[in-house]
Amino acid sequence: MHDKVDTVTAIPPAAGWTRALPRHVGIIMDGNGRWAAARGLPRMEGHRRGVESVRRSVRAALEIGISYLTIYSFSTENWSRPPQEVSFLMGLLKRFIRNDLADLHANGVRVRVIGSREGLEPEITSLLSEAEALTRNNGRLTLVVAFNYGGRQEIAEAARRLATRAVAGEIDPASISPEAIRAELDTAGMPDPDLIIRTSGEQRISNFLLWQAAYAEFVFLPLHWPDFDRAAFETALDAYAGRDRRFGGLRVDAEKTGS
Repeated sequence: MHDKVDTVTAIPPAAGWTRALPRHVGIIMDGNGRWAAARGLPRMEGHRRGVESVRRSVRAALEIGISYLTIYSFSTENWSRPPQEVSFLMGLLKRFIRNDLADLHANGVRVRVIGSREGLEPEITSLLSEAEALTRNNGRLTLVVAFNYGGRQEIAEAARRLATRAVAGEIDPASISPEAIRAELDTAGMPDPDLIIRTSGEQRISNFLLWQAAYAEFVFLPLHWPDFDRAAFETALDAYAGRDRRFGGLRVDAEKTGS
């Protein structure tokens, strides 16, 4: 059971920011290959430029005042890509941690990694653990890296753990509630995402935070991930600020007007 609770508190929005801000933003970073193809460049160059967009996004989240930023860096389905590309992506992750961890730590970023570590290279698991250990007490921004992650797999693992405890007589099956499942997810202790952004124009969730995104707002941007910058981030935040979030209920004024 995941009993560790995140105690990071939201910080005030950046000076001059008057719009409603999401506490937790998730990003499905899509379109690296298409960005490269449109420019006659190899796919690997698209992935490399995508890392620069990650840096810009983290910087923007810090400046704007987002408390949690979850990036979909590598899905469980991505293993089906050509071995050369997978190897390149693993190398990018290693370089990102080695090159950026000190800067993230200095800026108060807490790194948290979700997803399965089973079968990963020992060097990668070591780097992920190092990043989490070094930054665990930071509270300005929690950067959640969804690596070797899949929403269906996450839910299945949570159900399996609860079933094991029920068979052992530790819990009553009748007591299993949405809250009990949530406590077993990789994101236990974190707020659900308020906003999920996907680049490249595709309009699907692709196995990303399936349980957690039940009431998230979605913004699909037509640009590819290497082109994502502060302006694109603010475009998504503007769209979020204009949404009417009722979580299945009604606003007081809507009840009075019958709308």
